[in-house]
Amino acid sequence: MAHEDDPLEHERASWKPSPGLAVAVTDPVQHPELPPHRERITDQDPAAMRRAVRTVYTLFYVSVAGSIWAVAAYMLFPIESGRMIDIRNNNLFIGLGIALALLAIGIGAIHWSKAVMSDKEYVEPRHATRGRDTTRAAAIQAFADANEESGFGRRTMIRNSLIAAIVASVAPAIVLFRGLAPENTPEHPNGGDPVYLLSHTMWKEGTRLAHDPSGEPIRAADITLGSAVHVIPEDLADISHSDGYLEQKAKAIVLLMRLLPEQLTEAPDKADWSYDGIVAYSKVCTHVGCPVALYEQQTHHLLCPCHQSQFDVTDAAKVIFGPAARPLPQLPITVDDEGYLIARSDFTEPVGPSFWERH
Repeated sequence: MAHEDDPLEHERASWKPSPGLAVAVTDPVQHPELPPHRERITDQDPAAMRRAVRTVYTLFYVSVAGSIWAVAAYMLFPIESGRMIDIRNNNLFIGLGIALALLAIGIGAIHWSKAVMSDKEYVEPRHATRGRDTTRAAAIQAFADANEESGFGRRTMIRNSLIAAIVASVAPAIVLFRGLAPENTPEHPNGGDPVYLLSHTMWKEGTRLAHDPSGEPIRAADITLGSAVHVIPEDLADISHSDGYLEQKAKAIVLLMRLLPEQLTEAPDKADWSYDGIVAYSKVCTHVGCPVALYEQQTHHLLCPCHQSQFDVTDAAKVIFGPAARPLPQLPITVDDEGYLIARSDFTEPVGPSFWERH
């Protein structure tokens, strides 16, 4: 039974004599032992202990206040206007609230461990990692001792304030993540519907095709065989950057090419989507949204440089190589009375990467 409580029993059984030579020295190194224990002020003065306890839970409640302020700042300093000063104020005051919340928890935890928790030094002998029932019981007892020494179960003000601070620190993250989701507004009644947003662009019937980035309208007669032109809607120039210029351009960007009409293989319901061999396809790859900007004039293939998806322009931009899941959406086009290329309608399918059930 004596060996059953020996924590080094497993290691002692595996010890073997060293094959080396034992050398006896006349002045062996002495064990330095632990230095004399120095009591803290809080151990000597009960009033100091009470002050330390008050400081700890006050810091935790300061953390709660910082988390509440971060949530309030998110509401008090909105960024819907798009003005730089509003965005700066929003980031500044939310950041200050979160920083105060986390800093107060950290300082409070450190002060708790240094001034309030039990302060003593002890030596823990090394032993085998696999323990017996007695070792398991000792581990449970160690948790109980730690609870007693830290005062976590006994000092209710510290415990409750710490729990409140940790719970409150999560609130800013929840609120800010909610702000990432689009939402409907009177100006944009479909702003919270991602399916609608991906299914519609700036293109509409009568919108002129314009050069990117100059915005100059394009005449059909100016498009030569074998050419590839980067195109944006002419109306894009009326949108400011604060009103979503880049977002609208990213969805509406088009690549325009001219082939011989007899080279095109067109479905009967799309026979009038091109004009005299000129076709327009979305420039946004249907794989992960990279710009499909490389055109092989001789093969009439469009190449996405990111992941090497290839599309056949002569056959409705079908995928002939690579990971893209579907053809590039085609923009129906024609010309107006002045010979300028115009859109017949918006895209009839969502542009960009395949999403949800689309394959």
